[in-house]
Order: sequence, then C-alpha cells, then structure tokens
Amino acid sequence: MKSIAIMFICAFVALLLADAVHAQDPMVYPAKGQSQEQMEKDKFECYTWGKNQTGFDPMQVPQATAPPPQQQQRSGGAVRGAAGGALAGAAVGKLSGGSASKGAAWGAAGGGLVGGMRQSRQRQADQQAQQQWEQEQAANYAHQRNEYNRAYGACLEVRGYTVR
Repeated sequence: MKSIAIMFICAFVALLLADAVHAQDPMVYPAKGQSQEQMEKDKFECYTWGKNQTGFDPMQVPQATAPPPQQQQRSGGAVRGAAGGALAGAAVGKLSGGSASKGAAWGAAGGGLVGGMRQSRQRQADQQAQQQWEQEQAANYAHQRNEYNRAYGACLEVRGYTVR
C-alpha cells in the first residue's frame, strides 16, 4: 500500500511538471545552413553530451529525489479525547461530591473538542509537509532541467546553431 501511495504521488508530481517540461524545451535554428539530417544528428549528440555532463535525462519521467513525508499516525482524535474526558470528568464529579454522570458528560464534551482540534492540527501539518515536499521536488526538477538545457544549448551553439 505504501509503495502504491509513493507511485501515485510521483505520478502527480510528474503531471504537475508536464506543462513546465514542454515550456522549457529550447528552440534550435540552423544558423549556418545545416541540413535537417545534420541538425538531427547534432541535436542527438548534444542531447547525449548534455545528459552525460549533468546526469539529467529530459526524456525520462521525473523521479522524486526524496521520499514523500510520512503521514503522522492518527490517534483517534475526537473519539479518543471524548472517552478520556468522560473518564476524567466522571472521576472529578464523583470526588467533588457531584454527579459522576454530569462530570462525565462535561468531560466527554471537552475531551472531544480538544481531541478534534488536535487531529485537525495534525491533518493541517501533514498537508503542509506534503505541499512543501511537492514544491521542493518541482524546484529540484526545474534546476536540473535548466542545467541540462544550458549544456545542451552550449553544445549546439558551438556547432553553429542558434538556441533560444
């Protein structure tokens, strides 16, 4: 189940990056009258050289460079808080000479509220960690892609092409 979740997240990140990948492809123009055949040969050789120089292959599906953040273990939230609050409220109600059932009811309400708030904060922290991880992955991919594009473009410019 864990590996399926990781694969889903990686696929999601790849989809987020898909538009950026197409927008970053450099345009290559033959500046010295090179034939289409020569241009394709030079582009392939520069692709290979750029890939070897940077360790980045733009033809591969983007891979996560770090595992996604682990979701925190849920501990029962409102239900667990209500149960604990009810026990504590019943004890306090009985010890104070009041009604144990009224104390349990007040304790359950308070415990449920606190437990629900705790669970909500944990869910928000998990979502924030996930968003930060996705942003880091996208920034890392963009940096690697830019480095590759620089190497690829430099190789083609040396061979007499205009690269934009």
